[in-house]
Amino acid sequence: MGFTGSARLMLVLMVGSLWGMSMANKDWGSGFNHTGWGWGPYLPPNQTQGPNTINVGGSDNWHFGFNYTEWAFQNGPFYFNDTLVFKYDPPSNTTFPHSVYLLPNLWSFLTCDLRRAKMIANTTQGGGDGFHLKLNKWRPYYFACGERNGFHCNVGRMKFMVVPFFRWRH
Repeated sequence: MGFTGSARLMLVLMVGSLWGMSMANKDWGSGFNHTGWGWGPYLPPNQTQGPNTINVGGSDNWHFGFNYTEWAFQNGPFYFNDTLVFKYDPPSNTTFPHSVYLLPNLWSFLTCDLRRAKMIANTTQGGGDGFHLKLNKWRPYYFACGERNGFHCNVGRMKFMVVPFFRWRH
């Protein structure tokens, strides 16, 4: 069973992405050799005993021009059964509308290709308490704003990915 060229490219991108995430997060554990590698009694800084509710973007909420990929790396790790809350202003004459799409794969995420994406929150669902999404599956979640045919995703940096971890029990 051979791989096509696009399947090989996807495999290389996935492996590279996972390797890059592991290198960026190498100090999440303290191993036996005290280099920051491996597993030990150390828990990541935001480790809690139960699920967290996390406001996407923190106090900045979900808006154009904020780097959500960087925000996700700085505020991770995210855990299984955590809830992400997307808050944004409803459409008006003074604000751009926003939405939340779940992208099907890494390639769609990297290129902001919304053709096979699923809208999970429309332009009005981010008001008030915001739109809540529970990370209830162990899989990569690729999020993006789908407004202006991907312009908010491409130029406005309104995209990020999350792979929830399982909580450690001691």
